[in-house]
Amino acid sequence: MIGPASPASGIHAAPRRGLRRRIVEELVAFAAIGGMKLFLYLPERVVWPLANLSGRVSYRVSATRRNRARHNLLRVVQWMAANDRGDERYRRAATDPAALEQLVREAFRHHACYTVELARAPRCDARWISERLVVETPENVDELLTRRRAMILIGLHFGAIEMPGMMAVQRIGPLVTPMEFVANPRIQRYIYSTRAAVGTRIVSLTEAPKELMAALRRNEPVGLVADRDITGGGIEVELFGATTRIPAGPALLAAESGAPVCVGAVRRMAPGRYRGKLLPLPLPAPQGATRRERSRAMVREEARVFEQMIIDAPEQWLALFHPIWPDLEQSTMQDGKGA
Repeated sequence: MIGPASPASGIHAAPRRGLRRRIVEELVAFAAIGGMKLFLYLPERVVWPLANLSGRVSYRVSATRRNRARHNLLRVVQWMAANDRGDERYRRAATDPAALEQLVREAFRHHACYTVELARAPRCDARWISERLVVETPENVDELLTRRRAMILIGLHFGAIEMPGMMAVQRIGPLVTPMEFVANPRIQRYIYSTRAAVGTRIVSLTEAPKELMAALRRNEPVGLVADRDITGGGIEVELFGATTRIPAGPALLAAESGAPVCVGAVRRMAPGRYRGKLLPLPLPAPQGATRRERSRAMVREEARVFEQMIIDAPEQWLALFHPIWPDLEQSTMQDGKGA
C-alpha cells in the first residue's frame, strides 16, 4: 500500500528533482554546443543544405510559431501593398495566400540560417566580411565608422543579425552590447565566448543601462538590437500601421549622452552572400521639447527606419516568431488551438 509521502521522503525528493534538472541542462548544453561547434567546422557546402532542411522540418512541426509568423507577415505585406512599398512579390502576398505561405516557409529557413551564422561567427574576420558583404550605403559607413568614438549602433532581429556589429568592431574597435538571458547557463557562457571572440563585450540586460552609459561616457561605441520589446518597458509606437512597443534604451541613451545614432541591417541574398545598409538616425529636437518628448520623437524615427530596412526582405525579420502587435496575438493563439 502506497500512502502520502512522509516529511522525510519530501526532504530527499527536492534534491533528486534538482539533480535531474541539472542533468537535463547539461545534456541539452552538450547537444546545443556540440551542434554549434559542428556547424563552425563543417564546410559551407554542407551547412547551408542542413539549415534548409532544419527550416523545413521546423515549419512542419511548429504550429504556434507558424501561425504567429503568418499573422505578423500578413500585416507587413498588407502595409507594403497599401503604401506601394517594396518588391511586387511581397505586395502580392497581401492577397495571395499561397504567396504568403511561401514567405512563411522562407522565414523558417532564414531562422535556421541565422543559427548557422551564429555558430560560425568566429570565422567571420575582416577579409571574410569584405568578400561576402555588399554595402549599399558606403558613404554612411565611411562617415560613421571611421574613428572610435561614442556612438549608438542599433540593430534588428533581421537577416544576419551579428554582421553589422562585427563590421563595426572591425572598423572602430570593440562594442559594448547587451544580450538576452539564456536559461541554460552553459549555453549562455558559450555564446558569450563566441561573441567576445569577435570583439563584442556582452553585458546582461539588468546591467545594460549602467554599462552602456558608462561606455558612452568613456567615448566608446555601444550596440543594441532594439526592434522587439523584451522587458515590457518599451515605448508605444506605430509600426507597419499598428501600435506596438519597441525598447526605450536607445532613445534614453541618446537623450542622456547626446551620442550620434545609426541603424544597421544585413540581409541574405544567397548562402553566405549578403547586402547591408547603415543609416544615420536623425535626433529630432522640437523647440522647447522635454527629454520625454525628444525620446518619443526619436522612437518614431526608429520605427520609420526599421520599416525601411524590413521591407527589403520581410521574411528575414526574425521578430515574426514572437509577439509584436498585441491585437494579433488572440488570432494567433486561436489558430494554434484549431491546428
